[in-house]
Amino acid sequence: IRRRVTKHWVLMEICGGQTHTLMRYGIDNLLPPEVELVHGPGCPVCVTPLEVLDKAVAIASRPDVIFVSYGDMLRVPGSERDLFQVKAAGGDVRIAYSPMEAVDLARKNLGKQVVFFAVGFETTAPANAMSVWQAKREGLKNFSILVSHVLVPPAIRLLLESPTNRVQGFIAPGHVCTVMGYTEYEELATQYHVPFVVGGFEPLDLLEAIRMLVAQLEEGRAEVENQYVRSVTRVGNEAARQRMFEVFEIADRKWRGIGEIHQSGYRIRDEYADYDAEKVFGVSETHAEEPPECIAAQVLQGLQKPIDCPMFGIRCTPEKPMGAPMVSSEGACAAYYRYRRHDLDVKLEALV
Repeated sequence: IRRRVTKHWVLMEICGGQTHTLMRYGIDNLLPPEVELVHGPGCPVCVTPLEVLDKAVAIASRPDVIFVSYGDMLRVPGSERDLFQVKAAGGDVRIAYSPMEAVDLARKNLGKQVVFFAVGFETTAPANAMSVWQAKREGLKNFSILVSHVLVPPAIRLLLESPTNRVQGFIAPGHVCTVMGYTEYEELATQYHVPFVVGGFEPLDLLEAIRMLVAQLEEGRAEVENQYVRSVTRVGNEAARQRMFEVFEIADRKWRGIGEIHQSGYRIRDEYADYDAEKVFGVSETHAEEPPECIAAQVLQGLQKPIDCPMFGIRCTPEKPMGAPMVSSEGACAAYYRYRRHDLDVKLEALV
């Protein structure tokens, strides 16, 4: 990379898992200064809007509900409470590693409503769709999912059309592309003349993806290349998408800190409306405002780094987060807090 680069290039990794690898191994510090890395909106927990968290809290607080979620959603702050506080107050909130565990809970607890918190990008959508499909197939009347699924390509399009955009090349998310393939990114590369490289998650994966992006930029090319060939094909997993689109349809979605993005998420189709927790529990009209002091929106758009936030490490910590990027296992703020403590110490010394 050092031998190849001659100009300053700004590259964005989309996936939060890639962000943590880059921070953990100090890859951003090892690269030549001409290559600048910024972090994108690729943390599903981080972009889940505040009102969805409030809906989850409201549902989980009901005595007739068993609320099931991935573990990293429990500490994400809502307007007033998080799911961990609901659990501490006596709510039946449980952690699971698969939505099918929630289906099994519904089978075993017919006197309770079992709700699974279906959060994520395209990666987790097939399994969540499968849980709904299975529940309907079995005739389970006490299972539903609270959906907050978002899609990567519309978010990239929003970034590229923003007048403040600085990004010149993207490391596309490997796990998303495992499901979806990368044909959607080919359209973006052609329309905006921006290169994409589908990247994996190991240090050498990301270094190779960066090298491939630098080569494209230096040569004036804007194509989609696949570094993560051991997992990703151009067409992705067609069987997974078939089940996913049987249950979900594309809709407008709000992103935390960013706002509504056209056709950027999934919602449950009318044929499966009985399994839509928003409709089952009547929480569709919930609204909430983001805390103005949190700069998560700027971090998620690559406009600022977590260390630029005046609250970072002072009023906002993993123990008491102000925003989702600090508490999520894939959040950029959490990565900086864990792997960039020296930068935080320098910041605190400067304040003193």
